[in-house]
Amino acid sequence: MALEERDFDVIVVGCGCAGAIAAYVAAKKGKSVLVVERGEYAGAKNMTGGRIYAHSLRAVFDEYADGEVDWDEIPFERKITHERIAMMDPASNMTIDYTSENLGEAGQESYSVLRGEFDQWLMGLVEEGGCEIIPGIAVEALLKDEGGCVTGIRAGEDEITAHVVIVAEGQNSLLAERFLGAPRPKANQMAVGIKEVFELDEKTIEDRFLTPEGEGAAMLFVGDCTHGVVGGGFMYANKTSVSLGLVSTISEMEKADTTIYQAMEDFKNHPAVAPIIRGAEMVEHSGHMVSEGGAEMVSELVHDGALVAGDAAMLCMNLGYMVRGMDLAVASGRFAAEAACEAIDAENVSRAGLAGYKTRMDGSFVMKDLRTFAKWPHTMETWERMFTDYPKMVGEIFDSMFVVDGTPQQPLRKRIMPIVKQRGLFKLAKEVKGALSAL
Repeated sequence: MALEERDFDVIVVGCGCAGAIAAYVAAKKGKSVLVVERGEYAGAKNMTGGRIYAHSLRAVFDEYADGEVDWDEIPFERKITHERIAMMDPASNMTIDYTSENLGEAGQESYSVLRGEFDQWLMGLVEEGGCEIIPGIAVEALLKDEGGCVTGIRAGEDEITAHVVIVAEGQNSLLAERFLGAPRPKANQMAVGIKEVFELDEKTIEDRFLTPEGEGAAMLFVGDCTHGVVGGGFMYANKTSVSLGLVSTISEMEKADTTIYQAMEDFKNHPAVAPIIRGAEMVEHSGHMVSEGGAEMVSELVHDGALVAGDAAMLCMNLGYMVRGMDLAVASGRFAAEAACEAIDAENVSRAGLAGYKTRMDGSFVMKDLRTFAKWPHTMETWERMFTDYPKMVGEIFDSMFVVDGTPQQPLRKRIMPIVKQRGLFKLAKEVKGALSAL
């Protein structure tokens, strides 16, 4: 049966990574597309620590850009060629610094980004592709027909119809919850994120991060940065600024002896952080909700007349040593657009007609990676000593190695073993083994 005439083929709610790519791909496939963005401009309400793994973006442009996108003109900040992981307690910090040529190879590289600029570039790409964009408007409701199939949106006093609506409005999606039955996240599945951006000149950034000219570093922290609460800190080198922030699970922060704001102040003043931002001017402060539940949080992606993508679908992974979200969002936006266009062409936008989205997602790295690490959120949530005693233990071990005060020294093994045994050698081994099995 032929589809009814609608205002647009596809309406996309949200112009972040998932929404913009969905709109871009749908337009490239010849569909009429409307994008509705609640921010005054794309990126106005988006916050991220600031890193994108570029493989999924490359895949989209290789397939659809027809040479129109110059990779070197994308407003990335710096290519990340240094990975740093730090364990800190109030008096010490131990950092692992890793660099490799493989980190910068095309197709497996990552970049620091500032979402305000990056998302506006994406919006420009969408506009050039022929999509209509309405910024500064919040979508209040999804329209449905008598059978419950989504037929469009209500924004303000306007009702606009479409064959398929792609919901990509970001974390804590009210549309997905109120109109598509997505469950409200639990307090232990969501974290509060806080970020500040500090302005510095390029050479100072490169000197302080010890990177070659034009390259950048990513640094993740665990331990005292969140006062021992489940969560962590991050720092990314941008072109002329440093992104610094914390993420902590809401349920745990509620029980903590501090607030996320006080923890941030202490984090900035820690000896491992303060020298890097010394003399810098803070030019941005933001806060946001972040999903932490992994695969367990991903609810139904496909509905009659509607698809859910990106952060609205809770596609985020925090593995402790890396955080991924934007590459998942980009891929899901592409898959949603491809499935929507396929369903429209087949004149069947029911759940069954749109099932190609789930098939694509299940067959891709997105759901496969989320399922591979499905046990990690619970492991991290219950691994209290990783955030409290482990950083202290590491500090004591390195003190025993490097502090020289004139006292005759024992062999290194005899200095280290009492420190480890104090924590329970078998308990320690069991915890580490459990963590590795979840990763």
